[in-house]
Amino acid sequence: MRSASRAGTSISSVGRSRFFVHLVALAVVAIWGVTFISTKVLILAGLKPAEIFLIRFVMAYAGIWALSLGQRDSRRLWSRSWQDEAVFVLLGLAGGSIYFLAENTALAYTQTSNVAFLVCSTPLLTTLLSLAYRRLRHDRFAAAAQDVRGSLTLVLGTLLALGGMALMLFDGVRLHVSLRGDLLALAAALCWAVYSLFMGFMSKEYGTVFATRKVFAYGLLTILPFLPGGENRVDPAVFAQPQVWGNLLFLGLVASLACFVIWNRVIVRLGNVTATNYVYLMPVFSLAGGMTILGERLTTAGAIGSAAILLGVILAGRRI
Repeated sequence: MRSASRAGTSISSVGRSRFFVHLVALAVVAIWGVTFISTKVLILAGLKPAEIFLIRFVMAYAGIWALSLGQRDSRRLWSRSWQDEAVFVLLGLAGGSIYFLAENTALAYTQTSNVAFLVCSTPLLTTLLSLAYRRLRHDRFAAAAQDVRGSLTLVLGTLLALGGMALMLFDGVRLHVSLRGDLLALAAALCWAVYSLFMGFMSKEYGTVFATRKVFAYGLLTILPFLPGGENRVDPAVFAQPQVWGNLLFLGLVASLACFVIWNRVIVRLGNVTATNYVYLMPVFSLAGGMTILGERLTTAGAIGSAAILLGVILAGRRI
């Protein structure tokens, strides 16, 4: 009886712990959902997307080194093999420079609603990529990827969430297809799917702080060729504005440093597919942020779409 009681207590504890991780994932996505407002303020102030990325990742990199100093295993400079170092380069591109460049550049060529919809299709791409990788490869990354075969609730949840996003993002907006812009947005979504596939294993293998630091480092290195030069550089006087520094600090220390470290741990705990499903909720938090900060109004389609996304995420998560 005592053994059974202890087992029941242990299972209950695990359940509560997993529920807390889901809440943390929700909080991170909520923060990422409102970062578009900060980015928009900075762009209107005169900063270029590559400059915003550089500044926020420099802040995050400095912060992650501070965390590394307190953890002996995280102080090392290099991974255990050149193959793992190459994977970190890929993660720096997929979760850093190329992802942000593709997403922000897409906005110059296509509708914001198109970009938001295609980027938020990341969970679907992550699921498909995990299925394909597990089928075609039999290495350590395939073993770490979540097994998503044969789940009707996952399919129904995914379709419902996608439908909800379409309803929210294209409410009253005439759909326009721009091949260049839409392909860039899709490339950004694919980048994050690749990041989700490999990052969980690398975080588990090397520790979240070390793995995140490597992503920041290679993200910074690979953004350098894309920085504007000469007259295209931002006017230094822009940085005298409190709203500019405030938004940069938010993006660098909260949305990048804190959220990346936490999210990489969430991927380890929940799995790459389950964790990435929360990305579907980003438009909901973006809408809430727009209503609170920018005074935007909630439409009927927006309310129905938000409810559909929430239900879809719940359904997709029930497969585990």
